Amino acid sequence: MQRRFRQVCSALKEQSHVRYAKIASAGGYSNMNTMMIKATTPDDVPLQDKYIEYLLTLFSLSPSSCHSFAITFTRRFGTTRSWRVALKCLILLHRLLRSVPENSPLSEQLLWIRSNGLISLHPCHFRDTCSSSSHSYTNFIRSYAHLLHVMLDSTDFEDQQQEQVLELLPQLQIVIDRAMDCFPVGLAAQSFMVQSAMKLIIRDSFVCYTRFRKEMAAVLDNLLQMPYRSCIAAFNIYKKASMQSNQLYEFHEWCRAKGLCGSYEYPLVDPIPHIQIKALETFLSGMWQLTEDEEEEKPLIDVEDDQVSWETLLETSVTFPHQNDMMSSFFFSSGHGHEDEQAAASAYNPFYQPNEHCGSFPRNPSYPWGL
Repeated sequence: MQRRFRQVCSALKEQSHVRYAKIASAGGYSNMNTMMIKATTPDDVPLQDKYIEYLLTLFSLSPSSCHSFAITFTRRFGTTRSWRVALKCLILLHRLLRSVPENSPLSEQLLWIRSNGLISLHPCHFRDTCSSSSHSYTNFIRSYAHLLHVMLDSTDFEDQQQEQVLELLPQLQIVIDRAMDCFPVGLAAQSFMVQSAMKLIIRDSFVCYTRFRKEMAAVLDNLLQMPYRSCIAAFNIYKKASMQSNQLYEFHEWCRAKGLCGSYEYPLVDPIPHIQIKALETFLSGMWQLTEDEEEEKPLIDVEDDQVSWETLLETSVTFPHQNDMMSSFFFSSGHGHEDEQAAASAYNPFYQPNEHCGSFPRNPSYPWGL
């Protein structure tokens, strides 16, 4: 009874906001707050494109309106107890971040509001009280908000130096992790609105992973020329990728089975056998020595069998197609059920991708990682 009472109160509150917005519009009075309420009505109608277009036009004509939007978004998202309203708020923010030009102050204003404690996307304090499956919707909203929180913190580097690439790669991995956390369960997985949001999230994971493959391949090709500490940083990134790739493959397979995005959009995700991580660690520990304060470096991974040599480990998993491309050849895997031709190509380069299947949706070159 108490839960039902909260659901009714929340629904009445949201409906009163909508009625106010309609009356204000009919009377010729409209502001950012009215527009936000109309865009995020508590129903199952998807977010309409006209609101995105209106805001983008407004931001271009009046950059100061970004501050007004940030304040209005904070108020709307921070006070609602309806998962539909909260989800539309996040979708609106997500689409705007993907579409605003490079010089737009939108991200700056959102970061300013967050730093002043006016909004918290992570930890997110939203709690749904308008549905019978509030737990599943609440968890999805919080996971989605965490993803956008990470995106606001991420930085892309146009003219990448070696150190900047090694900073970018962990950021891409974090975004991929947060995207995989947006895994709807229960009734949330059946919601059309949630599935619409998932398409945005999945496509971000496509682009992040494709960018990661490209940058990581370049790092591996130049691994022998890196300073020791940069080499170790690259190894740690690749070690995480070996665990993340299997999780990402399973996530993409679940999304593909649900019919989220076209099958042609999904990038090839290759597994990275743990024996290759052992082999690379053994190789690095034999090739590099610290010349600063420390005389020895503790192995990054403990190899159980001390009698196993680098050559033995390597021969069990890799056949080199070209001797002068040894580092790229370390990371060969057969893939998850892909054709032999693709598997053979990946033996030469672990991040080889015969077709870039991420070009079916609009990309903003100024959005982080070229989304």
